[in-house]
Amino acid sequence: MDAKERALLAHEKWGGKIEVIARCEVANRDDLSIAYTPGVAEPCLKIKEDVSDSYRYTRRHNLVAVITDGTAVLGLGDIGPEAGMPVMEGKCALFKAFADVDAFPLCVKSKDVDEIVRTIELISGSFGGINLEDISAPRCFEIERRLKEVCDIPIFHDDQHGTAVCCAAAMINACRLTGRELKNIKLVVNGCGAAAIAVTKFLMFLGVQDVTMCERFGIVCEGDERLNPAQAEMAKITNRSHQTGTLADAVKGADVFFGLSAPGVLTAEMVATMAKDPMVFAMANPVPEIWPDEAKKGGAAVVGTGRSDYPNQINNVLAFPGIFRGALDVRASDINEEMKMAAAYAIAHVISDEELSSDNIMPLAFDERVTGAVAKAVAEAAVRTGVARI
Repeated sequence: MDAKERALLAHEKWGGKIEVIARCEVANRDDLSIAYTPGVAEPCLKIKEDVSDSYRYTRRHNLVAVITDGTAVLGLGDIGPEAGMPVMEGKCALFKAFADVDAFPLCVKSKDVDEIVRTIELISGSFGGINLEDISAPRCFEIERRLKEVCDIPIFHDDQHGTAVCCAAAMINACRLTGRELKNIKLVVNGCGAAAIAVTKFLMFLGVQDVTMCERFGIVCEGDERLNPAQAEMAKITNRSHQTGTLADAVKGADVFFGLSAPGVLTAEMVATMAKDPMVFAMANPVPEIWPDEAKKGGAAVVGTGRSDYPNQINNVLAFPGIFRGALDVRASDINEEMKMAAAYAIAHVISDEELSSDNIMPLAFDERVTGAVAKAVAEAAVRTGVARI
């Protein structure tokens, strides 16, 4: 059997990747009277007096909702909320396995931004955090922005911010290895969708100043009528030299290429035109913008991909479990830029100077050091920035 057949049989056998397990015993009348009526009235009354006690007397303190509308599921596109359920269940399984966070999948049957925002707002009191997943751009930007305004718990779109944190960690370590500073980097980002925009904004927050973005039609430049509103916003803060042309034009002299786009768009010949010892992060999955061997043939000093069968895999599982673990541990009201920055540096510094090499700039997904380091750094940043509530 190939991997597809094995996966299908496994999912049928599992009948779902998560289940609800009771934390209390209900074996006799006394158990029943404590866990349910009449005893349950006491925590209800406490929560009525002070809603924050919902974190004390229920599982809310450790519970995250993983929510999609099914419009951008993996590389499958708009396949509908029900079809997105296996992915949401898988994400919940990862939350539990890597950070002991209880997560529950919710697939919303609507593409209307107002309906989705209102639905999530109404159920937010049951959770300690919301992980938005596989929602298409540009709607995902608006949904997250509006939820942050109306909810008092962390709202985190992992496709954007988990990706950004992991990409930043990779770049931090690639700069350590090649002796560069973020503020002096010339960066080219191919793609201008949700993940690419989030990565670009976050790297600029970390100090990268010279950024050019590209789309299918070429370099993203202010004033181009082909840009959608999100791309037009990015054009105002990137490509300040107003360069036009193709990706091949953009990468000339660049230190770093980040691809969050399509297979095979970068060639070894294009890499050869980049700055000395360039860094190439080809994130398209399963087929990257350029295969690692080709990138190295063009002179790349460091190459990363989203694949597990090559060195330097950039995998969101390094970020989101620890980020939510840290946020939940201090009952954070938000996951802000400083917390994400703390996560990126925590991931990067799991790799010691002695371990750092061109084929080892990122921890492996199962490196047991990662989640604890990220959670601690995120919790400390939440306290430092005033969003922690305990």
